[in-house]
Amino acid sequence: MSTASVRTRDPLVVDPPSDLSEMLELGRFLEHHTAPALLLGPDGEQIPLPMVAYDVLRQVVSAMERGEAVSVEPIDRQLTTQQAATLLGISRSTLIRLLDEHELPFERFGESRHRRLRLHDVLAYRDRKRTDRRSRLDELTRQAEEDGLYDVDADVYKEALAQARKHS
Repeated sequence: MSTASVRTRDPLVVDPPSDLSEMLELGRFLEHHTAPALLLGPDGEQIPLPMVAYDVLRQVVSAMERGEAVSVEPIDRQLTTQQAATLLGISRSTLIRLLDEHELPFERFGESRHRRLRLHDVLAYRDRKRTDRRSRLDELTRQAEEDGLYDVDADVYKEALAQARKHS
C-alpha cells in the first residue's frame, strides 16, 4: 500500500497518498461490507476488528478518498497554543489575542504561564467561525443579488473599482 506523507506542521495529521487508487479500492471494499472485517497480522494471526474501530477506518478512508488529510486523536487531547493556532490556520499571536478576549477556553496548570486548550474546544470554535462566515457570505450574496450586482458587466465593474481606488 502507498505510504502517506506526514505533514511537518503537525506530526499527527496524515495527508492522503498521492496515488489514490489503492485508497479508492479500499473505499469500495468498505462500502460493500457493513460488518467488521478481520485484521490479519504479518504472522497470519487473525483477530476480529471491533465495530467501533471499523467505523473509524471507514471514516478515515472516506476522507482520504476525497483528498483530505486526517487525524484521529482523543477529543480531550490538550493542545499547546502553537498546535491550536496551526489547527485553526492562524498565527500564535492571533490565538493569544483570542484567548485574552475569552473567545476560547484554556487552562493553566499550577504556576505555569503556559496555556493549554482542549481539542474539542478548538474544533467547536472552528466550526462556529465557519458557520458565521457562511452566514455572512450568504447575506452578502443575497444583498448583491438584490442590488443587481451580478448583472453588471465585468469591465464596468473593474472600471468602477479603479475609480473608487483613485478617490480613496
